Amino acid sequence: MDDVAVVVGASGGIGAALVAEVQARGGFRAVIGLSRPDLDLTDPAGVALAARRVADIGTPALVIVATGLLHGPGVEPEKTLRALDPEAMARAFAVNAIGPALVMKHFLPLMPRDRRAVFAVLSAKVGSIGDNRLGGWYSYRASKAALNQIVRTAAVELRRTHPRAICVAFHPGTVATGLSGKFAKTGLQVQQPPEAASALLDSIDRLAPGHSGSFLDRLGHPIPW
Repeated sequence: MDDVAVVVGASGGIGAALVAEVQARGGFRAVIGLSRPDLDLTDPAGVALAARRVADIGTPALVIVATGLLHGPGVEPEKTLRALDPEAMARAFAVNAIGPALVMKHFLPLMPRDRRAVFAVLSAKVGSIGDNRLGGWYSYRASKAALNQIVRTAAVELRRTHPRAICVAFHPGTVATGLSGKFAKTGLQVQQPPEAASALLDSIDRLAPGHSGSFLDRLGHPIPW
C-alpha cells in the first residue's frame, strides 16, 4: 500500500509534534511535513503544486492541517469593534479559512476512495458561535467559524465520492506554542505539543465515517457550532 500521511504546518509546535507522533505510530509509507517557505497557504499555485508532489510519493490517506494565525506583524486579537482593521482581518481569513480550503480543494480528490481516509483541520473553540459568551477576538473567531463551515460543507461533498472518508475540525485545546502562549490564562489546562498531538491522533484513530463534518475537541467530544 502506498498510503502517506501529510501534516500541513509541520514547522509549528503542534505540527512538528504531529509529524513525530505519526512517524512513531507507523502505518504509512511516508510522513510528509509541509510548511513555509515550501508551502504558503496564501499561494493557490503553491498549494496545488504541493498536492501534485505528494501524489507523486503516494496516496494521502491522512491529512492534518495544523496551521493558524492569531497574532503576528500587524495582527492582534481585537478587544472591541473599534480595533477592527480590514487588512488584519483579511490576513486572518487568508490563513485560517481560505488556506485550509485550498488544501481541501487539492488534497481531498487525491484521498483513497475504497478505504478509510481522514482529513482533519485544527480549528478553535473560540470559533464556536454557540459557545461565544465573552466576545472580542473578532477576526480569529470569525475566520475559525468560517473554517468550520468549510469543513462541514466539504464533508457533504466528499461523502458522494469517498463514502469511507472523514473530514473533521478539531479544537486541540490550549497548547504551549507561540500561537497561544501569551494569551493562555491562569487556570487553563495548558498542554505540551507532544501531549496534544497524542490526544488528537487517538481521537482520529477512533473516527468513523459518521463523524465526518463534525467539530470536536481533542478527546473527540462534539463542540457546539
